[in-house]
Amino acid sequence: MLLSEPPETEYDLRLSAFGFPLRISWTFWLGAVVFGHNFAQLVDRQFAASSPGVLPLLVLWTICMLISIWIHELGHAVAFRFYGIQSTLVLYHFGGLAIPISSYNPGRSFARLRPGEDLLIALAGPVAQLLSAAAVIGVVKLAGYQVDAFNWMPAGLHRIPWVGEGEPIDSAGLYAIVFFYVFPSVLWALLNLVPVWPLDGGRIMRSIVLMAGGDLAQSLWISVITAGALAVYSFKSGNTMMAIFFAMFAFSSYQLTQQNNWR
Repeated sequence: MLLSEPPETEYDLRLSAFGFPLRISWTFWLGAVVFGHNFAQLVDRQFAASSPGVLPLLVLWTICMLISIWIHELGHAVAFRFYGIQSTLVLYHFGGLAIPISSYNPGRSFARLRPGEDLLIALAGPVAQLLSAAAVIGVVKLAGYQVDAFNWMPAGLHRIPWVGEGEPIDSAGLYAIVFFYVFPSVLWALLNLVPVWPLDGGRIMRSIVLMAGGDLAQSLWISVITAGALAVYSFKSGNTMMAIFFAMFAFSSYQLTQQNNWR
């Protein structure tokens, strides 16, 4: 869950899966191309003459992103349903949203969720996404191959020894599918667990603070400090786009602390 729902347009794709309505905004395809172009080029250069080309690789990246983010939001939606709330899913340029729209009984609503329930709903998305990545990793490792995607991950994730062991995948298509699914699935899930509002981790931290007897202002200040620190770290690491995002999150969390009606 991230930011706010994009407006509907006639170019959106509308589907339904497992009883959950799904809207794919046209901006999702644009975002997938922007974020995936460098990775498609990387794999294309790595396999050279045996590569299918940047465009087919970009299509594979987009499909993998679609499935990965859909599974993330489906995790939220299933958790919502467990607590008697129906939701609709939206995929767009910033990722996805699971939006509560109705209740199966008059006594249940998103606004009436207890902190522990909200925590589990927020946690369900990243967990579902990580489990899907773990399933792919497990299949690849059982086949005796290495998962090269971790070699390109930041924050020490590339140091996990066993995932890089085994024979390299010599098929450009298979390598791309594994890389393009595992890389965003792991990073997207972990990013969403950071205690920054409005990421899933921000909701989780809010629930923990409330369950510990604190208030929303305390959880927002945790978001301000964490987002600010990550903005500085991202900037120093040369990741300007990520620095901008976290700076925006820090500022928006700070604005919420200044409102009198945030309770």
